[in-house]
Amino acid sequence: MTMNVSGYAAQSAKDALAPFRFERREPRADDVVIEILYCGVCHSDLHTVRDDWASWFPTTYPVVPGHEIIGRVTAVGKEVKRFKPGDHVGVGCMVDSCQKCSSCEAGHEQYCEEIATFTYNHVDRHDKMPTYGGYSDRIVVTEKFVLKIPNGLDLKGAAPLLCAGITTWSPLRHWKVKKGSRVAVVGLGGLGHMALKLAKALGADVTLFTRTPSKEKDACRLGAHDVVLSTDEGQMASVAGKFDLILDTVPYVHDLNHYIPTLAIGGTLVVLGYVGAVEPILSSVPLVMGRRSVAGSVIGGIPETQEMLDFCGEHGITSDVEIIRMQDINGAYERMLKSDVKYRFVIDMASLKSE
Repeated sequence: MTMNVSGYAAQSAKDALAPFRFERREPRADDVVIEILYCGVCHSDLHTVRDDWASWFPTTYPVVPGHEIIGRVTAVGKEVKRFKPGDHVGVGCMVDSCQKCSSCEAGHEQYCEEIATFTYNHVDRHDKMPTYGGYSDRIVVTEKFVLKIPNGLDLKGAAPLLCAGITTWSPLRHWKVKKGSRVAVVGLGGLGHMALKLAKALGADVTLFTRTPSKEKDACRLGAHDVVLSTDEGQMASVAGKFDLILDTVPYVHDLNHYIPTLAIGGTLVVLGYVGAVEPILSSVPLVMGRRSVAGSVIGGIPETQEMLDFCGEHGITSDVEIIRMQDINGAYERMLKSDVKYRFVIDMASLKSE
């Protein structure tokens, strides 16, 4: 039998999120049934609800967002080995993949050649039912895509690790950041504040690029050793050729050329935020004269995400969050557009019970 679920959905790009009843699949033998306790609010949720990515990943309505999910296992299929009822678990941006291509076999399911099955606004590859996300009271996920939450890690603060955390962890690991690495972060928001925390915990020398002088104190609290005002030509010149890696977390179109001269020889600027068209066109001179690179990265595979969660458990790292009720989500979206949150909204899904 299918499972009746309560959640919040948008019915069109112009509609506010509102209560929505829907069905999830009958659990399969390898499925884990999860009562959702907390769900983080990602910029991607807002972009999807408003169909901002229509040209390459259009939204299918109704859409139930949410891919930073923390919950409690309530039931498991007969083939499940790693989880039992009562376990605290997480679900991120993916709930399945082909599991046979070279990317999946390497543990990089986010780059599945057949495209991973996303937690919402997608279609289950087996039964063709629509996937609905974590703005709901329950979810059913195949065991392989369920993550263990380390004991003692604050569950509310752990929710954003499933997207903001892994999105910044993956490039830090891919570009082999370690003690003594020189890392800069562009933008202090949901992604940026996690990048500061994780890079510092890995032993890097960490700098924040910001346009806002008032962010210096908070940046240092979060792990920055230095703060550079990107609008100050003198400060920018003082860090020319310094950084091995720059993580650009700004989720709107901006000029990447501004930061490339601050890369060391062989350094890389990695775009993590949604940028769209790169404007103006990248200048090749500082790239070829310093063997510098501009790259992109998204989330991480399941092994890498579990590695990140375990690392956060060892170091006591969670996101800085503001807890909201499900009923307050539309106001939270408006505040998020104004960067009026430090640094991630997390929905207490118990509030759904009052509907």
